[in-house]
This record gives sequence, C-alpha cells and structure tokens, in this order.
Amino acid sequence: MPEARLHRVSSQRFQPAFRMIAVALCATAFLLPAAQAAKHPEAASAKKAQASAGAKQKAVVAANAAPAKAARASKVERTDKAERSVRAGRNVVATAHTRHGKTVVAVQRRSVVRLADAAPPKLSYGQLAGLHSQDELDLKSSVALVIDQDTREVLFSKNDHAVLPIASLTKLMTGLLVSEARLPMDEPVTITEDDIDTEKFSRSRLRVGTTLSRGELLHLALMSSENRAAHALGRTFPGGLATFVSMMNAKARSLGMKDTRYVEPTGLSSGNQSSAQDLALLVNAASADATVRELSTSPEYQVEVGNRMMQFNTTNRLVKNPDWDIGVQKTGYISEAGQCLVMQTKIAGRKLIMVFLDSAGKLSRIGDAERVRRWVEATQLMSTPAARHQAVTVGVAG
Repeated sequence: MPEARLHRVSSQRFQPAFRMIAVALCATAFLLPAAQAAKHPEAASAKKAQASAGAKQKAVVAANAAPAKAARASKVERTDKAERSVRAGRNVVATAHTRHGKTVVAVQRRSVVRLADAAPPKLSYGQLAGLHSQDELDLKSSVALVIDQDTREVLFSKNDHAVLPIASLTKLMTGLLVSEARLPMDEPVTITEDDIDTEKFSRSRLRVGTTLSRGELLHLALMSSENRAAHALGRTFPGGLATFVSMMNAKARSLGMKDTRYVEPTGLSSGNQSSAQDLALLVNAASADATVRELSTSPEYQVEVGNRMMQFNTTNRLVKNPDWDIGVQKTGYISEAGQCLVMQTKIAGRKLIMVFLDSAGKLSRIGDAERVRRWVEATQLMSTPAARHQAVTVGVAG
C-alpha cells in the first residue's frame, strides 16, 4: 500500500478519538467553575456581590463627578468674567462732593474683590453720583453746556463743572497734538500687539500688521473713533507713548483745562476725565486747526488694506445732515462715561460750542443736540425786534 494512502487511513482512524478528547476538554472548562461554585457557594456569592458593588460604585462616582465638573466649569466661567470686569476697571464706586464751588466725582476701586461674585455696574459715573436730573430743555445728558464761541456767553448749562470720564472725546486732544506736531502725514505706521485694547477688549477692523499712513490713522481716529489708530498715533509719537500722554496733559494745562486728566490717547480708560467747561476750551482750540476740522467732519473715508479697500464712516449722524453746519465734532462712549458729544456748530447765525456728557441712551446725545438747536432757534427768533413787537401786540390784544 502506498505511503500517502497509509497516512490518510491512519488519520481517518484516529479522528473520532480526537473529537472525543476535544469535547471532554470543553466540558471540563465549563463544568469545573460550576462544580466549584456548588462546592463553595459562599465564595461564589461573595465574588458576585463584589463585582456588583464595584459596578455600582463606579456609577455613583460618575454621577457625582458630572455636576462637580459642571460646577467647576461654571465657576471658572464666572471667575473669568469677573476678572475681565476688574481688568476693565468696572469694579468701582463713585461719589460726588463739592470742592471750591465745583462738583467733583470721586471714583475709588473696591479694595476687596470676590471674583466669583463680581459683576460690572450698569450705571455710569454720572448716574452713580446722582447727576441725572430734569432741566428746562428735558435733556437726557447729565452734563450739558452751550456757549457762544465769539462772545463766550453761556446760553445753557447743567452740571458743567462736574468731572466725569470723557471716553473717545479724548481723541480730539490726540488729533490736535498730532496735527500741531507737523509730523509727516505720509509716514507709514504699522498696527502692533501693543495697540490691542486690553482695557475694554473692544474690536477693531485694523488687524495687527496693518500698515497705513499717519494721516490715514489720524483720519480714522477723528472720524470713526478708531481705537487702534489713536493708540498707534500716540505710540509712534516722538518720545513714545509716555511722552505723548505727558504732552496731552501739558496741552490741557496750557488751554486752561484745570479739571482734565489724560492717562492714554484713546479714551477707553475711565481715568481720562474732564468737565464740560474744560471740553469747551478744547473744542474752541480744535476748531482753529484746519486738519482737525476737516477730518473730524468727514462723513466717510476709504483706506487700502492689503489688496482690498475698507470703508469707514463717521460716528456722528449729524455730520451727514444738511440741516447742520458743523465745524468740528467728536463722539464718545464707554459704560462709565455714557454717551458723549462735543461740537462747534452754527445755529441761527451764531457759532456755538456744545458739550453733552453722560447721556442715557444710544441716540440721546443726538436728541439733546436737536433739542438745544430748536431752543436756540426759537430764542433767537423771539429776540428780534419784530418778534418782540409782535409778542407785545398780541399780549395787548389778548
């Protein structure tokens, strides 16, 4: 018989034996634990109970960990918000007192801060000091002043000596200094990380790395109140930012602005403070500068950034109103200052300087300007000889 055939016959002969051995091994593997469990029932029950307890403990730990994790995340979020509020200078207390016949608003930071519970106040410094009150013109601004620029006659005043944050009205001084320095307006200036707002974390369309001319940045600062543009102007001023801020305060003193203090060139800091009386002096000086007049009253402006054109618009809608003749203007807003507006304008043939500080409501400063204009026009009309004669005649006839 050939060898291959013998091998096949042998394999077939032993296959049933192999199968029986395999079945026996499988039965032993499954039956042995059962037999041991039957022989030692206490050990099997303990092992099963231990496994069940471990599973329950893992479930309890997971259930307790979820709310704890959520609480930690919530606390981190609240703390982060509070830290931003503190960094933004919002954790303050404002009080008002009279000194040498002037109302001064004192602002103090709270000495103890609970970051998890701190929240920014919704009221401005003027509101906290109780300066919002009714007046004969029903103005929404807590501070107002209207002066005849030629005669210095005060036509209307309301808390005009109160010292308050002035927000982006600061940029009027920034623009005046840059213009008077006669620096090359075509010199390129690049926006850097230093120009990012770390005070209020406001946004800007001028990204880090953007390069514009000094003249373009001045235009955007005065017309659109661009914060990075204003900061870059101060940062690149000969001597640096510290020198520029020092010159801002020196210029204020030279103009007789005794209640004014600047700490930076944008107005984002509530440390930039002034009074309506002082700001009227600044508007008067700015109106004598041709560059500031032209740029601050520009309705819109385009700049080339990279390979695209970007359009910016004025922050004062009255500039585009044909019924208004505005020589110089600047708006401002931060939460501590409220809505602010200063202007030099011509009404009823008179050159007037208007100052509105801490106005409540987004459009209220514009509404206040309109109310003052109608009042001046009505008053001017009644002051003419013909109007006085008509009023007397009507009074006698009645």
